[in-house]
Amino acid sequence: MATKNLSEYDINTVPSAEKMRFGILVSEWNNEITEALYKGTFETLLKHRVKEEDIIKEYVPGTFELTYGAQSMIKSANVDAVIVLGCVIQGETRHFDFICQGVAQGITDLNRMQNIPVIFGVLTTETQQQAIDRAGGKLGNKGDEAAVTAIKMIAFKKRQNAFWENEIGFIKS
Repeated sequence: MATKNLSEYDINTVPSAEKMRFGILVSEWNNEITEALYKGTFETLLKHRVKEEDIIKEYVPGTFELTYGAQSMIKSANVDAVIVLGCVIQGETRHFDFICQGVAQGITDLNRMQNIPVIFGVLTTETQQQAIDRAGGKLGNKGDEAAVTAIKMIAFKKRQNAFWENEIGFIKS
């Protein structure tokens, strides 16, 4: 929403992220924006007690490659969640539509098929200014929002695993 500050949240609703491990994939395309998103993500994770050594940062060339990167990170990085950060700005062709649809579907598919939350921290804006506004500008930082979402989803998964362990006697994977 154009009036919502992406960095505002009730800190009391976010569980401690101590002992959680995060993979963060950053698209190199529109790197001024994606590095600002990373900064917001990183600082928010630290604020919630994540150790620097429990944050793994990797790059992929563009937003479209985030899906493959996330899948690879899930398989090899021993993380509790993967956060993907990208920025696609509308141009004069339909390329924007194909990239946005492809990466959104790819991340959705990973969330359905894997047992690790993959958090969608991708800006899809009409202008460079809209991206700046959402990457630490007047509307906050989508990276903050992505970090909080990752923490909450890991906590959700842990609660679900505890349910299966306590109620049924085994951990569902």
